[in-house]
Amino acid sequence: MYAVIRTYLGAGAKQLFELMEERKADIDATLRTVPGLVSYTLLNTGDGGTSITVCTDKAGSDASLKVAREWIQKNTSHIHANPPIVTEGPVIVQIN
Repeated sequence: MYAVIRTYLGAGAKQLFELMEERKADIDATLRTVPGLVSYTLLNTGDGGTSITVCTDKAGSDASLKVAREWIQKNTSHIHANPPIVTEGPVIVQIN
């Protein structure tokens, strides 16, 4: 498995996560199209937030980055949030 963590901080991050919370059904439907998706978590930290995507392989994680980027460009262009800090790598342990 392979995971990608996207952390949004700074200008526009709070507004971005407020909008994403309002549109969570749309985000759910969009992310479910990612091949090999194992899990997706969206965490609101109050001043921004983090998304955690786990896929069966790196190709799925790469697809999740593309889908997320396209969704944000299409739905939040008026917010002007800073680009996310992206952390990714192979999953060593996952407990369900």
